[in-house]
Amino acid sequence: MIKVRPHFGTLKKSYNHTGDLHMGTKGRSIVGMDVDELIGILNRAFADEWLAHYQYWLGAKLAKGPMKDGVIAELLQHAADEMRHADMVSNRIIQLGGTPVLTPKAWYDHTNCGYDAPEDPYVRTLLEQNIKGEQCAITVYNSMLAETREKDPVTYNMVLQILQDEVEHEEDLQALQEDIELMLHRRS
Repeated sequence: MIKVRPHFGTLKKSYNHTGDLHMGTKGRSIVGMDVDELIGILNRAFADEWLAHYQYWLGAKLAKGPMKDGVIAELLQHAADEMRHADMVSNRIIQLGGTPVLTPKAWYDHTNCGYDAPEDPYVRTLLEQNIKGEQCAITVYNSMLAETREKDPVTYNMVLQILQDEVEHEEDLQALQEDIELMLHRRS
């Protein structure tokens, strides 16, 4: 059994060849896959989260139609969740010694799921667009889960948390969609 004694003295700082401070060198060293490749995967997820946040947020501002208030509330909650996901992913990128995608313009170059502008503010259209986005996110995070399983427990746990939210988002949006359909069919 290896005993690790905590060191409560001054922390030693490690610098790379350019003089930049290494962050989490031990944490980076336990990753059982190419860290730069992982950072690239995480940057694509980071871009997706920002675009999803904006799509939800703007859709909530523009929404029109039946059950508009319920749809707006759900879209705003999901926008906040996507921002939280972007924060989680960016923190992991930085822990691994990477840099998150720096410009909104670059999000389009890195995205897995794209962006559907809410050009039609009708609630049914907004829900369809966002369900499509959540389904893409579920596919992406499920793939990331498989890729990091037994290779990077920290990223794996983060991805699992995000995937659980994305599955819940899909379910929430589909339930709203079903409620709207029921309401519209009862009126006709």
